[in-house]
Amino acid sequence: MANENSESSISKKVWNLATTLSGQGIGFTDYITQLTYLLFLKMDDENVNFFCEESQIPEGYRWADLKDLSGDELIAQYEETLKELSDREDLIGTIYTKAQNKIDKPVYLKKVITMIDEEQWLCMDVDVKGAIYESILQKNGQDKKSGAGQYFTPRALIQAMVEVVDPKITETVADPACGTGGFLLAAFDHMKTQSQDLEKQNFLLNNALHGYDNTALVVTLASMNLYLHGIGTKRSPIICQDSLEKEPDNLVDVILANPPFGTRPAGSVELNRNDFFVETTNNQLNFMQHIMVMLKNGGRAGVVLPDNVLFEGGAGETIRKELLTHFNLHTILRLPTGIFYANGVKANVLFFSKGNATKEIWFYDYRTGVKHTLATKVMQRHHLDDFVACYNAKDINARKETYDAETNPNGRWRKYSVGEILQRDKVSLDITWIRETSEDDDLTLTELIKSIDEKSANIMDAVSKLKELLKGIEG
Repeated sequence: MANENSESSISKKVWNLATTLSGQGIGFTDYITQLTYLLFLKMDDENVNFFCEESQIPEGYRWADLKDLSGDELIAQYEETLKELSDREDLIGTIYTKAQNKIDKPVYLKKVITMIDEEQWLCMDVDVKGAIYESILQKNGQDKKSGAGQYFTPRALIQAMVEVVDPKITETVADPACGTGGFLLAAFDHMKTQSQDLEKQNFLLNNALHGYDNTALVVTLASMNLYLHGIGTKRSPIICQDSLEKEPDNLVDVILANPPFGTRPAGSVELNRNDFFVETTNNQLNFMQHIMVMLKNGGRAGVVLPDNVLFEGGAGETIRKELLTHFNLHTILRLPTGIFYANGVKANVLFFSKGNATKEIWFYDYRTGVKHTLATKVMQRHHLDDFVACYNAKDINARKETYDAETNPNGRWRKYSVGEILQRDKVSLDITWIRETSEDDDLTLTELIKSIDEKSANIMDAVSKLKELLKGIEG
């Protein structure tokens, strides 16, 4: 309970200050980035003073050199510190990737420093520190003005994906578009309880996880997020790079990802990948190819992708044929709208393994007739319980359909043979079989007639009143 109170009170304090600063034109994302930079300095200081460890920060740029300053002197020292630390090539350099000061008014920078200095961060349990930071990132993602929501995949979906893909503690796990590290953290939580063997735990902490993102801000947030959960304390598993620019340096056992939707950002390096199956400007199709290449033989993946990947012709058709021929695309989860911060996004999760051809594809339709919103009906983990049960990760060969043409035509779990898929136009995987229902669908014939009569009477009454109103106006 003490941990919960501490987590709640500190999160509230951090977020209240964010609200105050937003009124002064300092955006939530800028605030959280500066919070990250300063928080790392403070924890390094605690490490020296409380645990007699050697500082990771060079002399002259530590917390003690900053915290008692004010005015222009504070701004100058802080900006010099960021410049010095961003030039390093170790964990520090990753945390401070392309670091810049975004709080140019000394009084507000001092407020943030004072708030951080009031707490002893390393004395908190790792889970508490991590939970505080996660809650701040989550709130930032909910702020539409910041645009940070693009980095967030619903945590309920991440948890379900990790559960069914089931990464093992001896395996390597990658996310080539890692955002703030949600998939990597969930995979870590899933793997860390699988063994208490010291060698396996060390491998998990220092070698198992690999994240990539091409946005410096995101690399900073992800690195700090993992660091606060005890991951990558010597070397960050996050690298600032455009995953699509070159062939992967290493192949991995598991990939969990939600690549960015939309077109490739303007000014990006033109792709020249000899390992890709087809050239395309479609960002999602290129990420799909990269993930297919990045998997080891026998490796497996769970990837969130928009609808167009399922039906787009040309390059899309070529990639789907490759996926069905040299990979086992065994499962597709169709997602509803209303679960992402971007409005109206229609997405799916494709689950596949590398090395064997597809024989049949199982579809779970969690879209038709499903309504979620971020405000009033947020998707939670229990909403995906039926999918996880149907997936049957322990033995996918023992799956059973809930769909039945006669007894349950609206069953959400249905399989198609690869032969049926290959005969479809453009090898389309965009499949729906459940009939949309309305409130009238469950009525008996008598009830339906009564409902129609009532609606007709209401319409006639409205028309009559409208005519009377028009008479009065015309008169």
